[in-house]
Amino acid sequence: MLITDSLLLDYKRCSRRAFLNIHGDPKQKDFKRDFLLKLRQENQRHIDSVLEAFYPHYQCPSPSGNSWREKAQATEALMGQGVECIYQGTLWCSNLSYEYLGRPHLLIKQPGESKFGNWYYYPVSIHLGRRAKPEYKLMGTFYAYLLAIIQETSPSNPQLVIRPLKHSSVDVMQWLPKLQLILEECVTILDKDEQPEVFITRQRCNLCQWYSHCYAIAHAQKHLSLVPGVTPSRYQTLQELGIHNTPSLAEADVHTLEEGIGKSLGRKLQQQAYALIHNFALPRSSHHPDMEKKIAPATVELYFDIEAEPERNLDYLLGVVVVDYLTQTRTFFGFLAETPHEEEKIWYQFLDLVNRYQNAPIFHFSEYEVDTIKRLGNLYQTPEEEIEHLLSRFIDLHHYVITSVIFPVENYSLKSLANWLGFHWRDPGINGDQCVCWYDQWLTTGDRSLLASILRYNEDDCLATLHLKNWLFEFFSKTEFDF
Repeated sequence: MLITDSLLLDYKRCSRRAFLNIHGDPKQKDFKRDFLLKLRQENQRHIDSVLEAFYPHYQCPSPSGNSWREKAQATEALMGQGVECIYQGTLWCSNLSYEYLGRPHLLIKQPGESKFGNWYYYPVSIHLGRRAKPEYKLMGTFYAYLLAIIQETSPSNPQLVIRPLKHSSVDVMQWLPKLQLILEECVTILDKDEQPEVFITRQRCNLCQWYSHCYAIAHAQKHLSLVPGVTPSRYQTLQELGIHNTPSLAEADVHTLEEGIGKSLGRKLQQQAYALIHNFALPRSSHHPDMEKKIAPATVELYFDIEAEPERNLDYLLGVVVVDYLTQTRTFFGFLAETPHEEEKIWYQFLDLVNRYQNAPIFHFSEYEVDTIKRLGNLYQTPEEEIEHLLSRFIDLHHYVITSVIFPVENYSLKSLANWLGFHWRDPGINGDQCVCWYDQWLTTGDRSLLASILRYNEDDCLATLHLKNWLFEFFSKTEFDF
């Protein structure tokens, strides 16, 4: 069996993903999303910037063929020649049962002793993240492990380069036992015919090409991971209590559940499962007593949503729907920076609009909008008192939802909530990630239809927020609470 760095990284993130990459039917994979391709392009740009800044004089192996064995031989030949810096090298070694393959971004020559002479190599891994994540350190240790076998000396100083051009060392002595344990677990899982259990987590599964395949299984099983709040550790506890799916959680003995997982948490998880099974919303006992006042209809209401490009630290679209109940009108204003340099312009356009309605509440659905107002206000030197007054009008519906209502949804995103309430976006299957890709494509191609799609999506986000707010007001107007 061939254990590669990419396979090991997949295993670290999800054992099921690694298993399916080896044994799964490729026809069951999702198409690669544009956003995943964008991340790869950004990663390559980051690699290029690292090379330019620190390692401009490098050599690449020139194998006689395209097989990884030939690439590994060409890499070792460069190492034998004492080349100072090797880019896109391939490391390969084997034992009696397994072959190991790694592709570190760089191999850097260092004075010392190895089978090649009075020098050896240490690996440099380049990553798009802004912190030295455990999986990065694991990969650095894996490359050091392969180098120790190939050059017959262990590099003690594998390096990571993260953004922005920051170097970080890996403690091999600390990470080598962890690597060996993960390698043993990985080969054990991959040698079996039985697939690892499904467990859906929104953040981890979001970009995986096996997501639809795994989700279909989880949905059919009414898997507990689809219940918001069920983490892997809580899932293990529920399993030990004999609770194996959503219906069994909804019907579990209350005292057993509370003793095993805690009174407050047990009640919340059971209510969430109950809502999912019966497909209706429940009020939480923590309902805000001022909520009805906060979301009561006003003469004019504003609904605010942002589209951003994280790679550029750019908020390129500030979208607002103005609802005027006196004139019975609903108007969308999409302040869009057609170039990154226009962010300041759209900021002042946004301020001009919201300042026309000094007393109108501004509804939004996340903390991001508040953080963005603070960032833009600071960046463009807007008076602090103006920002404070503006933010005093902001009402975060997400905060009220998660503290006051249990919805029959698998996650509490705006899209999940609004879809359950009967609101649907005009472009099905599109999300904020796709808008980021569209904006990048616009900057490259000048195709204005991409901007139209982004504006349409943003307007629908604002309208979904409006739909949710109206539903919440009606729901709490009809609900009696016992305090």
